[in-house]
Amino acid sequence: MELNIKVIPRAAKTEMAGAMADGTLKVRVKAVPEDGKANDELCHFLARHYGVSRQDVEIVTGATSQRKRVRVRTPG
Repeated sequence: MELNIKVIPRAAKTEMAGAMADGTLKVRVKAVPEDGKANDELCHFLARHYGVSRQDVEIVTGATSQRKRVRVRTPG
């Protein structure tokens, strides 16, 4: 599955923050947006959330943007 996500870095904790009007998911991450730390935390969070391994989560587009397209490979 592919998800459109808006990342909000430097949050108090990493969590889902709802959805925007266009269906884009908002995710708050505790990490700072430096050296890929926020991207890494986002991928780890999504892997836990969807019950897959970290290797099954990939940022397709938007690696340096707040808006990202993320692919999550789910079993089945």
